[in-house]
Amino acid sequence: MAALGRGVAYFSFFRISARILFSKKPSVRKLSKWTNILHSAVASLAVGGGLCAVPFREVENLSHDSLIRRAASLVTDSSSTFLSQTTLAFIDALIEYSKAVHTLIALQRRYLASLGKLTPAEEDSVWQIIISQRAKVNDIQNECKRFESTWVTAVRLCEMAAEASYVSGAEHASITVRTNIQLAQSQVEEAQKLSLDADKQLAETKVMEVERMAQHAASLQSGDDEEEVPDAYLRED
Repeated sequence: MAALGRGVAYFSFFRISARILFSKKPSVRKLSKWTNILHSAVASLAVGGGLCAVPFREVENLSHDSLIRRAASLVTDSSSTFLSQTTLAFIDALIEYSKAVHTLIALQRRYLASLGKLTPAEEDSVWQIIISQRAKVNDIQNECKRFESTWVTAVRLCEMAAEASYVSGAEHASITVRTNIQLAQSQVEEAQKLSLDADKQLAETKVMEVERMAQHAASLQSGDDEEEVPDAYLRED
């Protein structure tokens, strides 16, 4: 759990850093007439086609390679932010799932411990609570699957961004995003261990439930037989 706490703190810091990065407004020098026309066309495409504007500074003095490296760095920054958000969501869902499963386990074991001691009304009430908790577990499990799918997409996006940065010559950006991927994967693995352990305990509880129910049914049957024997004996007399 301590490792998960460090991961959450890291990603919160990264999210704040990313927000500061993208809030910067670069100063753009006045360009020639045709350059202004070109930038106006690019701006129109950004509005209508979803392109991301690159913060040009001293544009006329930059080479195409430099501009590509800057664009690649922006891609790695945005993809890392996407990864941090999906990682936090996935981890939180896994933790909530583990808690819900442990609550279900406690309810089922409490019911098994009181088996045969409850009135029909009390037993029905307990089962309603167990059924409600099972539904909650299923809902959170579906949420985990949804966040996992988004998280896997974010990892792939970061991997492509890292490759693009490396090819364009932005090695530092490539190393940074790969480090972020490794950290995200390690944090998710820790949270997944918690959920897997909860699933294992739930399976053990189900086996215990089957055994206890069988024993309880056998004891009831044995009790019925003992009550019937004296009647049969008396009829023979």
